[in-house]
Amino acid sequence: MLKRDQIETFFARLQAANPAPKGELNYVNPYTLLVAVVLSAQATDVGVNKATEKLFQRVDTPQKMLKLGEAGLKEHIKTIGLFNTKAKNVIRLSEILLRDFKGEVPQDRDILQTLPGVGRKTANVVLNIAFGLPTIAVDTHIFRVANRTGLAPGKDVLKVEAALEKRVPEPFKLHCHHWLILHGRYVCKARKPDCGRCVVRDLCQFKEKNV
Repeated sequence: MLKRDQIETFFARLQAANPAPKGELNYVNPYTLLVAVVLSAQATDVGVNKATEKLFQRVDTPQKMLKLGEAGLKEHIKTIGLFNTKAKNVIRLSEILLRDFKGEVPQDRDILQTLPGVGRKTANVVLNIAFGLPTIAVDTHIFRVANRTGLAPGKDVLKVEAALEKRVPEPFKLHCHHWLILHGRYVCKARKPDCGRCVVRDLCQFKEKNV
């Protein structure tokens, strides 16, 4: 497991390499971000962005989504995996947002998780990107990087999230999950990590480095 000073250096280097990291899902406001993240489950950001490009030009509020309807939504997202279930969830969460929250996305993780299709990871992404809260959304990339490097080992995503919350220094928490996702997606890849391009390879505890 990395020591505190190593963790400081770890994130300082990721910050130096990418001072203002951003998520790769396209959106225009908190509502469309919520929809995009719900659609991204078991799908790629690239695939979701292709499907939502025209959708978000036409639909950017729960009211407009309900006017479009489930069938109309399916036509836009039919290239995305599990699109039938996702369309039902988006329509249902839009109804709930209008009924209970005046069409606004709530800034509360527990409330967000009561919405159809929204789990803890989705809620954390929305809170972080839309509202600037220092939440950490642990996906497969972060889970791998946290365990592989020794940054925050854990047997499941909740344990990794808790470990990161405890171990990541406050100045780095806001962008923590973006740095780790991008690092896992493009450098610390699942099958063959590109250790030669890794800015934290000397800190990493992975025994099978490819340098």
